[in-house]
Amino acid sequence: MKKLVMVAAVALGLSGVAQAFDFGTVMSAGADLMKSATLGDAEVQAMAAQARVALDQKNKIAPANSAYGKRLKQIVKGMDSEDGLKLDFKVYQSPEVNAFAMADGTVRVYSGLLDKMTDDEVRFVIGHEIGHVKLGHSKKAMQVSYAASSARKAAAGSGNSVAVSLSQSEIGDFAEQMVNAQFSQSQESDADAYGVDFLKRHNYKLQGAPAALRKLAALYGNDSSLLASHPAPGARADKVEKMLAK
Repeated sequence: MKKLVMVAAVALGLSGVAQAFDFGTVMSAGADLMKSATLGDAEVQAMAAQARVALDQKNKIAPANSAYGKRLKQIVKGMDSEDGLKLDFKVYQSPEVNAFAMADGTVRVYSGLLDKMTDDEVRFVIGHEIGHVKLGHSKKAMQVSYAASSARKAAAGSGNSVAVSLSQSEIGDFAEQMVNAQFSQSQESDADAYGVDFLKRHNYKLQGAPAALRKLAALYGNDSSLLASHPAPGARADKVEKMLAK
């Protein structure tokens, strides 16, 4: 599944951190490129908070009293936090079949996903996306993006006219990179397992896991934004079913 990265400010009581964090400064030419490998959790969460703001401004959010808003509220009822992560849910009104989570607890579900899936299938997708965050996959993806952005900034500072230096206006682009991050086969498998455990912890119907994967495979093959990774969703569904049979 494409992530869901990471992918929100007050989520872990870090609103002060988010306010103090200056994205442009951290990404400046003087920043050490090696810092990308040592980004702390507070920094990652603050960066996610700014990415959330940019994404929420870019996308149309379904009102809480809309059909989509009410349905998501029912789907996630009682799901205020997960494994120490305070969650913030909203629906993006878009036909795209997608969802993502970020390190600050942001979870965004696209209306296209709600149109195609049952409540239990959506819950598995949410659990899978949160899994990418809790298992550290999203942080690693952010480190890669950080390094690339720092490299561009440094190149621009050296007079390379092709390079585009990262500025406050580029936060939106950075956010899109987080949402569209690709994970490895093992990471996807681990996130699937996390999604199954997520369903168990919340006493949701476990068949939502393989059903979600098989439905996406039948509808879109590997063309869906949620399936732009390997292994194929059918194989992942088989693995999940074996997991449930144990």
